[in-house]
Amino acid sequence: MDTGCERCQCHSEDKHTAILYTLLSQNLSHSPVQQRCLCHQRRTVCLRTPHITCQAASNVLVKTISFMKNLPSFNLLPREDQLLLLDSCWVPLFLLGLVQEMVTFEVMETPAPSMLKKILLNGQSKRQEPEWTQPTLAAVQRLQCCLNTFWSLDLSPKEYAYLKGAILFNPDVPGLRASLYIESLQQEAQRALQEVLQPLHPEDQGRFTHILLIASTLKSIPPALITDLFFRPIIGNADIVELLAEMLYEITGRQLAPAAC
Repeated sequence: MDTGCERCQCHSEDKHTAILYTLLSQNLSHSPVQQRCLCHQRRTVCLRTPHITCQAASNVLVKTISFMKNLPSFNLLPREDQLLLLDSCWVPLFLLGLVQEMVTFEVMETPAPSMLKKILLNGQSKRQEPEWTQPTLAAVQRLQCCLNTFWSLDLSPKEYAYLKGAILFNPDVPGLRASLYIESLQQEAQRALQEVLQPLHPEDQGRFTHILLIASTLKSIPPALITDLFFRPIIGNADIVELLAEMLYEITGRQLAPAAC
């Protein structure tokens, strides 16, 4: 249990309730207003410069899908396997793209809606405004820690390319029809990565294992966090995986629109 949240300021017994608040909030008795929590783990955040960051993230995502589309070995896979790999691997591949493109971002605390707005929109907000889960500060800081660790590795373009291949061709994804072939592709990408590392870092014999170990941390980042932080301001409540599939197969030609951030 996180002891830092045991004495949360926003639930202090010394907090006085304003008379106006008490009178107005009677209308919300059946749908109580959730109090804002100021503790570290629960504090929600959003991008400080969404227009700039959303555009940069969208560009990285487009490059990520292009990387997959331009791999002949990926195109030879059954379509069902392609979609399974896309669903499973788009987040770590996207995060590698953020690192490679040196995309940085800052967050700020999510602005609180006014009490008057909550009352006026009571019973209507669900129909009139899109709703999604806001990322927490703790989750974003963990993400930034993973990205900073990768930046410290200072990978070369070839290292990035082969590492992306090793991540994409994951034979452990459930439901794959060509898992043995995909496993051979992963082994091929890992061998190529090792061959690149030997002349570049002959003194660092553990670099290959270290890179794969750090890459595994990217797989632990929840897709919901990446979607809510970078793309929810653009796509609203749309399914991000469905949009990625459309981009992969150019079904509708729909593109992410950074201007909507």
